[in-house]
Amino acid sequence: MNVWPPDAPIRSIIGQTVREIVRVTAAGQQVILRFTNEFGSHPIQLDAVNVARALAAGWIDTQTAQKATFGGKAFGTISPGAALFSDPIDLHVDALSHLAVSYFTEQYFALATHHYEAQQTCYISEPGNFADAEVMPVQQTTTSHYLLSSVYVQAPKTTGAVVCFGDSITDGLCSTIDADNRWPDIFAERLRGAGIKLAVLNQGIGGNRLLHDCRGVKALERFNRDALTQHGATHLVLLEGINDILWPNTILASGREFVTADEIVAALGQLVLRAKMAGLKVMIGTLLPFENALPDLPGIGFYTPAKEAIRQAVNDFIRNLSGADAVMDFDVLMRDPAQPTRLLPEYDSGDHIHPNDAGYRAMANAIDLEFFA
Repeated sequence: MNVWPPDAPIRSIIGQTVREIVRVTAAGQQVILRFTNEFGSHPIQLDAVNVARALAAGWIDTQTAQKATFGGKAFGTISPGAALFSDPIDLHVDALSHLAVSYFTEQYFALATHHYEAQQTCYISEPGNFADAEVMPVQQTTTSHYLLSSVYVQAPKTTGAVVCFGDSITDGLCSTIDADNRWPDIFAERLRGAGIKLAVLNQGIGGNRLLHDCRGVKALERFNRDALTQHGATHLVLLEGINDILWPNTILASGREFVTADEIVAALGQLVLRAKMAGLKVMIGTLLPFENALPDLPGIGFYTPAKEAIRQAVNDFIRNLSGADAVMDFDVLMRDPAQPTRLLPEYDSGDHIHPNDAGYRAMANAIDLEFFA
């Protein structure tokens, strides 16, 4: 996603090594790394890139370490608005294992593209190339991630992939850092335990909306990039739209960005249709309750009875008219029966819109695996 100024804990990198930890959900003998300069206006040269099995606290297993090349060279350039893919790297990876991808660049570059609040620690070194170091001298850490956008695994042809497309609830905001407690993580574990050969791709962006840009380009625009062109994708779980309701007339968005229930359901219907045209089996989720949402932010209006009426209308469409192959009623699962406009307290992270670890686990455990078998 683009860097929204309030979300920029780190604004630039110069002569440092960045180490990002990622969890892969398919097993294989080769990987390809994808780096992105999606929103940058200047090229970024990667002078050294290393991938290895991740150990605790940013350490790596040096016996598994492999240098990445780009067209046979040890360095590569990410052009503005584009991506850079590594050559295939011989590296055995297990499903649900963690890799550390370390990259060094001598140049200065401003951070224009990132994954805000990835719920995973990213390590940034003191000045120097430490891409292949077992442990880096760390200058600072952040839970946002930067240039690395995908790890492709050379999996058997019988392996497919589920794209989990949504906003911060899919991204796992408010789950425990470094614990893999986002609902797509737990869903991947369930698939693995059931012997269903599907990787899980988390394409959630915090604050994302269907119809307006801000935190990430709007879903209608990013859908091709993040869902339809994903290699090996066979299924889609779609959960998006609450921010279109929540944001307008608040500190986050003006009233000019207000959207009606009809506009939201039209957008969701388009995503379902486009996914089915691309050959994906589609499961769509109802929108979670959000009364009293974001109490720590200044201003009022995140929840109003009028906004709740929009959510109810959208959920009615999702349950009955979306055209999806299956519906996961997250609303019924997560709401408080005594106050259906609110999250169940034991599933509430405290901001009254994002689940906690128990809530994300409940979401993942409720998904019918037969749909994916």
